[in-house]
Amino acid sequence: MPERLDGRVPADWWRPPFSHPRIGAVMTTRSGGVSQPPFDAFNLRAGLGDDPAAVQTNRALLQEIIGRPTRLLSQVHGVAVHLLESVAEPPATPPVADAVVTASSAVACEIQVADCLPVLFAHVGGRAVGAAHAGWRGLAGGVLEATLARVCALADASAGEIECWLGPCIGPTRFEVGADVLLAFGVSPERPGACFHASQPDKWLADLPALARQRLAVAGVQRMHGNNGAPDWCTLSHPQRYFSYRHAPRTGRMAALVWLR
Repeated sequence: MPERLDGRVPADWWRPPFSHPRIGAVMTTRSGGVSQPPFDAFNLRAGLGDDPAAVQTNRALLQEIIGRPTRLLSQVHGVAVHLLESVAEPPATPPVADAVVTASSAVACEIQVADCLPVLFAHVGGRAVGAAHAGWRGLAGGVLEATLARVCALADASAGEIECWLGPCIGPTRFEVGADVLLAFGVSPERPGACFHASQPDKWLADLPALARQRLAVAGVQRMHGNNGAPDWCTLSHPQRYFSYRHAPRTGRMAALVWLR
């Protein structure tokens, strides 16, 4: 399909930079769609209380902008990775997975978020791409490592040949968690490490982007861009731009997408 992205993207959508010209990527915000409050305006997920016709319109517009179809996942905060191989009619029930990879230029990888961390993957030579939904459960469980392994396998490449972009998520000054989250990452409340900071008795502030960067670096990824934990990347702090579940549980979903031209 022809590339129709340039000039069609709302001004506040993210355009993740990847080094190879064959890689296309975008992340949506609340802007550009037809949904009414509290789903205004570019909600991309049905079944949340939004008008189904508005969601369908938004999804059709998204696919027109990127110039190719996408396939929804049933995201469950797990570590399963779905392989997209064709543009056949989507299954009646979306596959249960929290990451998606492809080596096909006919379809885009899409994951959805509303406070969780989106991570996009691309081979530096433009042979394969992937996208992962990384809430704390998936991140602790290894969803980024699982996605990286699948992209490497598709591209016949090492982790050092994969670059990643981390999108907006709940920020390190707003994401308060309990001891169970620290234990899931293998650290103790007595020695929480650099990614957790005590905020009140039995509560800590977790730095999702730092945790993701730490795990990707250990896995061998050397090229990482995007969210560095700065305030501008925080979804909860900017509900006028981003859907944020912690700000308002009845809200929409944004999408992070990557594809091969």
